This record gives sequence, C-alpha cells and structure tokens, in this order.
Amino acid sequence: MSFFTDKVLAIREKANQAIPTTGPSPDVLTDPIPTHLLKDVLPLIGCSILDQINGSLVLGYVPRSYKVAVIKPLLKKPSLDPDVLANYRPISNLPFISKVLKKVVVTQLLEHLQRSSLFEMFQSGFRAHHSTETALLEVTNDLLIASDHGLVSMLVLLDLSAAFDTVDHSILLHRLEHVIGIKGTALDWFRSYLSDRYQFAHVHGVPSSYRNIIQQHGINFHCYADDTQLYLSMKPEETEVRKTEVMVFGHEPLRDRLDHMITLDGISLTSSLSVRNLGVTFDQNLSFNSHIKLVSRSAFFHLRNITKIRKLLTRHDAEKLIQAFVTSKLDYCNSLLSGCPNNSLRSLQLIQNAAARVLTGIDKRDHITPVMASLHWLPVKFRIIFKTLLLTYKVLRGLAPSYLEEVVIPYQPNRPLRSQNAGLLVVPRVSRSRMGGRAFSYQAPLLWNQLPVQVSPPSELHDNLHPR
Repeated sequence: MSFFTDKVLAIREKANQAIPTTGPSPDVLTDPIPTHLLKDVLPLIGCSILDQINGSLVLGYVPRSYKVAVIKPLLKKPSLDPDVLANYRPISNLPFISKVLKKVVVTQLLEHLQRSSLFEMFQSGFRAHHSTETALLEVTNDLLIASDHGLVSMLVLLDLSAAFDTVDHSILLHRLEHVIGIKGTALDWFRSYLSDRYQFAHVHGVPSSYRNIIQQHGINFHCYADDTQLYLSMKPEETEVRKTEVMVFGHEPLRDRLDHMITLDGISLTSSLSVRNLGVTFDQNLSFNSHIKLVSRSAFFHLRNITKIRKLLTRHDAEKLIQAFVTSKLDYCNSLLSGCPNNSLRSLQLIQNAAARVLTGIDKRDHITPVMASLHWLPVKFRIIFKTLLLTYKVLRGLAPSYLEEVVIPYQPNRPLRSQNAGLLVVPRVSRSRMGGRAFSYQAPLLWNQLPVQVSPPSELHDNLHPR
C-alpha cells in the first residue's frame, strides 16, 4: 500500500467526504478560525486544504502543528468529586485539518485491509457492517448453544487500559510494514504521524505547558480465550484486574459443580451474578431480565422528564425527544431479546405505551392499540422480530460480519423440490425447553422461513429502513 500523486482525484473525493458541512463541531484552541466559520468559507479555501492534505500524503510527512492536542478534562458524572483526578475523562481535540487528514488516511487504510482480508474475524470495532450488537449477538449465540448442549461456559470481561499507552512504536511500524504491507511513502507518513506528538491541558481558559504524548485510541474486540491468555501473559500490565468480571453460564446443577474462583495476576476473582457488557446486562440464565429492568428504569426516568415539559413542546419536538431518549433505549441490542417470553417484555411494552400517551395526550384509560397504529409504532415484540429479520437479511446480502454468516445457512434439499428456490434457511435442532430456542442461529431462520411467500426482500437496503 502506498500514497501516489495519481490518486489526487480519489483523495479529493475522500477529502470532500471527510469534511463535515453540517452538525456541531468543537472549536479547537489551535485552529486559526472557529470550526463553524471554517465550514462557511470552505468553498473558498477548500482547494488550499486539499493541497495541504495531498502534500502530506505525497511527502510522507505530518506537520507538527497537526499533532498538538488540546486536552479538556470533563467529569465522568456530575455527582463525582471534582477534586479527584481519576473522576475526569480527558477529551482530546486536534486541529480541524488534522482530523480531515486522518479521515482521508483511515478511508484508504480500511479499503486496503478489507481488500486484502487483513481484518481479524472477530474485530467488530471500526468496521463497516459491524457493531456492538453484532458482537454481543455472536457471544450470546455461542453461550446459548453451549448451554443447550449441556455445557457450562465461563465469560471473562477484561478491563484493558488504553492500548496505545503501552504500544512500542518500532513494533507497530514493523507490523504495518511486514504484516499489513504498508511501505514506502505511506510507511513514512505513519512514522511521522506517530512521532513528536504534543498536548496541553486547557482548564478554565488557562493553557498548560506542552508535553509529549502517545496518540490514544479505543478498540472494541472480542476474541477466543487461548489468544487472549497468550497476549495477556506477555502484557499483564495492561489489565485492570480489579475491574475484571467473571460469569458462569449454563444450567444451575452444572454451574454448581464448578469452582467459580479464578486467579488473574495474583488476584482472586469470584463469579458475579450479573455483568454489564457493552451496555447490556447479562445474567447467569441469559434471561436478560436484569437488563430489561435497567432499561425500563432508565427509559421511564427520561420519559418522566419529557412529561414535565410536554406542554411546552410541539408534537414534532416531543416525538424527537421520545425517539432520542426512550425508543433508542428500547431498540439498543434488542435482537438479543428474540425468543424471550412476553411476560419478560411486558415492562418494555408499558414504557412504549406510556410514551405514546405522553406524545398524543390521550387518557390512560383509552385503548392504546389504535394510538400505536396511528403513530405507526411497532410494539416491542415486533420491533425485536423486525431487528432479527433485518440482521438476517443483511447476512444473506453480505452486509453483516462473517461470524454471523457462519450460523445462517441457506436450505439446500437433497433432491429437486419446489421449495429449493423459496429462499428458506436451515433451522437447527435445539431444545426449545432449554436456552437454544433463543439463539440467533435458531431464531433467524425460524422467523425468516415464516415470512409470507408474497414478501419479496428488496435488492437494496435503504438507510431509512427502520421501525417507527
């Protein structure tokens, strides 16, 4: 992989995509003019910005001014003690042009990784068609199927420090060259990007002195135990052992036979009854009852606040607030709830019903079904079914992670049948009385095969395809 001058036109297109023309952007102290003003005059100075980007790529050099970050510490929660430094989250802001340059490079790098199949299979962070939901869906599917087969599984959630804090730059550059295949000017660019980075804190309008830093990033990654164990045996200092959580899954009689105490870096860890993983609360039975309870509590809190100001809002604004603070919580990773009994989903449905009443102003004694129909809101149970079918469609169209493609198998009859062209999927044999009936590998083909024959999935997936 290398950057060439004959890619200027492609770079121009990527630069135009990288420069945001709408939406708020933070003003950075090191920028010569405010970001919002820069957007307004972009048509006039866009060519100059493009020349700077092309110059950096062609020369393999990142100017020092692009590598000075302004750090603004923000409290993680308003209730935390402001005198304790550990309670702050440092927000790093780079100059505007630096962000554009980085996005141009990231776009080309991702294309190279995708084209050369260099991504790790189970890396879900910073990849198209991957998300926290697809990662959790794969993990949950494996746990449910293992339990259905009478096995016990142990989930260890490791709290790793920021990976870039301890990365050796020489090792990173060596891997970029010999594993990723980045050479020549492109490798020089990354070497320049990683060197001579500085930061200064800006608190209450007072800047601190410059200090040398290492660029920090965060990556969501799930991998198998052997690889993780091997890696941690070489890098034990990157693990926050006291924040590490352990949970055992499976049928209770089998769980009780295991020793739930494990030792990591000399510290004993005991199995928890529930753990929070990427925003979803897991329990030992994978019933997600604890998660549903927490989601209901959080959604109701926001709905109550919206109710207090409802008279001051137009219907359009009220609906936007409900979608942002209530519906988004009901929909987050809701495919994990596929196959859950109706009584488990009841509290979520009550929240949605209450949101519809707040929006329309109907009395609590009025029937909610016609109101939901008038709003074109799918009930919670059908939102879950919709999400599962949408993910199944993406799997069949190559728009989903490969680890999900492995569990959704098209049906191929042994002899010619009329059903061979019906687009059916293989429904695996599981014990529905156990946990396997809620696994994605079972729910996806089951729901897909139940679609009416008259329903023809679209050849293209539109961005606005989502439940109201």
